[in-house]
Amino acid sequence: MPLLTRIRGPRDLDRLSLEQLDQLAEEIRTFLVEAVSKTGGHLGPNLGVVELTIAMHRVFDSPKDKVLWDTGHQSYVHKLLTGRQDFSKLKMKGGLSGYPSQAESEHDVIENSHASTVLGWADGLAKANQIRKRGDHVVAVIGDGALTGGMAWEALNNIADAKDRPLVIVVNDNERSYAPTIGGLANHLATLRTTEGYERFLARTKEVLERTPVVGKPLFDTLHGAKKGLKDFIAPQGMFEDLGLKYVGPIDGHDIEALESALVRAKRFGGPVIVHCLTEKGRGYQPALQDEADRFHAVGKIHPDTGLPIASSGADWTSVFGEEMVRLGMERKDVVAITAAMLQPVGLEKFAKAFPERVFDVGIAEQHGAVSAAGLATGGLHPVFAVYATFLNRAFDQVLMDVALHKCGVTFVLDRAGITGTDGASHNGMWDMSILQVVPGLRLAAPRDADQVRAQLREAVEVKDAPTVVRFSKGAVGPAVPAVGRIGGMDVLREPGTDAPDVLLVSVGALAPMCLEIAGLLDQQGISTTVVDPRWVKPVDEAMAPLAEQHRVVVTVEDNSRVGGVGSAVAQALRDAGVDVPLRDFGIPPRFLDHATRAEVMAEIGLTAPDIARQVTGLVSKLDGRFEQVESVEPARD
Repeated sequence: MPLLTRIRGPRDLDRLSLEQLDQLAEEIRTFLVEAVSKTGGHLGPNLGVVELTIAMHRVFDSPKDKVLWDTGHQSYVHKLLTGRQDFSKLKMKGGLSGYPSQAESEHDVIENSHASTVLGWADGLAKANQIRKRGDHVVAVIGDGALTGGMAWEALNNIADAKDRPLVIVVNDNERSYAPTIGGLANHLATLRTTEGYERFLARTKEVLERTPVVGKPLFDTLHGAKKGLKDFIAPQGMFEDLGLKYVGPIDGHDIEALESALVRAKRFGGPVIVHCLTEKGRGYQPALQDEADRFHAVGKIHPDTGLPIASSGADWTSVFGEEMVRLGMERKDVVAITAAMLQPVGLEKFAKAFPERVFDVGIAEQHGAVSAAGLATGGLHPVFAVYATFLNRAFDQVLMDVALHKCGVTFVLDRAGITGTDGASHNGMWDMSILQVVPGLRLAAPRDADQVRAQLREAVEVKDAPTVVRFSKGAVGPAVPAVGRIGGMDVLREPGTDAPDVLLVSVGALAPMCLEIAGLLDQQGISTTVVDPRWVKPVDEAMAPLAEQHRVVVTVEDNSRVGGVGSAVAQALRDAGVDVPLRDFGIPPRFLDHATRAEVMAEIGLTAPDIARQVTGLVSKLDGRFEQVESVEPARD
């Protein structure tokens, strides 16, 4: 009977010997490769923390002790050890989340899947324990990549202030976030890993002892086994200790016995302690180890034996942007790129290879990235900061006060905008078109297809006196949606075929195919519809109000929160112009959305063509004085 099937909770680990724990670690790795290859998910990070997670749950008593994860994508092993071993629907509707989830287990304390926040949580929980005189322990696991974020250091500054407040910080140091970790901190941790003084000492010792008969080899093996102690003695650890934090390490993150020993010492200390663990991302799975880009940080469905993807979905939005960036870089020497530890996921890998001196990886530090972009622009360059839409939320103040206030020509490219689905509530890019509406001077583009990504990116980098934003969806990009005309700066995607049209349908970004489907359904009900794509949704095009005045109803459809989004901006523009036309805005309701596919989420919130057509038909019927209920509006069947 496999050991893993006997683990129903952390205390089941207490009965296992060290040999059995090593066997369990191998079983977990086998399980992860087989399970995640079927569903997709974060594979590499979890393969790297198997022994570390086992050791933590042996030493600490979850859920009484609070084990916190930053960012949480490496919590799969934690799920397995806390009774969640059905991974058949990982990241799918009704299945396990890809991150910690309070709804799933009492062992999941926080659901943060934005990096660098866990130490702030840990500081607050430790303070609460102290005030309420509880003896519970707080353990925060943070990666070396997340330590590049300023929030982590703000928290460390506060944590170090209380020498008698117990808190264990486990630094999971695998030299990577998505890609190899960048920056001064990464260099310092690398020094701890590879101190040249130690390596030179060990090499000279080996040379001498190998010439010593009988005792030479055993003595060298003993010294080599003392590597941790020697490195502790030689390596510079002042960075953490100067903060007033007790430092333990570096520890082999795949040696359960060594990990337990270090964690027990940290647990007994009675104050804040950093336990520095060296782990290998993708450990035990050769395809991941051979993937230099990101060690299989996140994968789709793959062949478990080879690691190759099962199916290709064709060109995606990200690659279209990445290829156009290379073309722009060839044409304009002033165009530079910024990424926040996500060079490959945001499509800048090819740009970096072509122009290595013109790409800047700031680490997981979106706030700094935005301010640095303002400096680059002031220095005569045009920076393009590519970032997930959900992560730009973290840099709002910098976009407002540093970039916009100073009229800096910076282009923000927002990947994964709108509903992303399977990564859950934290990763839906559903707030950008709302929060950016309040930024004076900012211009925001929502391309509907690949051609428009290319065109609007070029338009954006031509702006020198204001921030520009280009946002697009996750996944495969569909076929081109041609315009049949132009009104002001807006593309007309469908003309009404009558001089007295009923509905002006304002289509935002990638929802253009769905909006054309809505217009077709309305046509079947005898409702004539004009479909326009504003292209630039902020500011609202001056031609919008006169065009709206020619219709009986205005409908906006956007892949963004309805609160303060494009629909709200259009409504305000109509009011300001004195155009009194009924408006209905369709978008994402103001709530956090559970993980599921994009299509499932959109169906759940009613953001589908039949749902919207049904409501618009009902509205037009009321305007006509026909109050009968419209039972259904469905696509025509062949």
